[in-house]
Amino acid sequence: MLAPEQKPLELTDTEIVDEAIVSRRSVRAFLPTPVEDSVIRDILDVAARAPSGTNMQPWKVYVTSGETLRGIGDAILNSGVRAEKAVWDEYKYYPDQFFEPYLGRRRANGFGLYSTLGIGRRDVDRMRAQHDRNFVFFDAPVGMIFTIDRRLNQGSWIDYGMFLQNIMIAARARGLHTCPQAAFAPYHRQIRPVLGIPEEEVVVCGMALGHEDTSKPESTFRTDRAPLDEWVQFLK
Repeated sequence: MLAPEQKPLELTDTEIVDEAIVSRRSVRAFLPTPVEDSVIRDILDVAARAPSGTNMQPWKVYVTSGETLRGIGDAILNSGVRAEKAVWDEYKYYPDQFFEPYLGRRRANGFGLYSTLGIGRRDVDRMRAQHDRNFVFFDAPVGMIFTIDRRLNQGSWIDYGMFLQNIMIAARARGLHTCPQAAFAPYHRQIRPVLGIPEEEVVVCGMALGHEDTSKPESTFRTDRAPLDEWVQFLK
């Protein structure tokens, strides 16, 4: 029997949910430890309880591992299309020109990650190599590609975001980590033949899923959040 000071603390429902949300982050280093298909199915089944307008459920998921996962990375990395030349022709994730406060937040994120990895601002080759790790899902054993029917409208994309968040929170409840990856979107031409994605589906993003490799320096990187008073108004 555990001594009183060794017993795990009882958490309230609020604390359990809050911990799953707060502990979620974009992990960029994973262990090769497999994740059972049954666990992935449970995560997706729970995540599908996300709300969607008139219950349309606009999501479609391609779950990959093994040779298929590696085939995605090979197709992208062997395409000769560098990230800076990739064309966002299906949808635009970022504005044409960044402005404050978003420019400052973006820079802080990039500089913070590269600093943690010991990558200098002029070390372009190492920056590219780090970005390319997206396409091997940061060595995660599971890589998911998400698509949406191109005939759907912006409301369904809002619904999709809630579905993706549910996946990440459900993964944390099972001791797993994730990394949502928009980097896959401009490479839909390379991904389509590997996964057999039809033309009527837009590649929304990818997501790595697995157990975090805490031995890697990038696992120590943490982002901050703007104070509440910067973006909330209480009106009575």
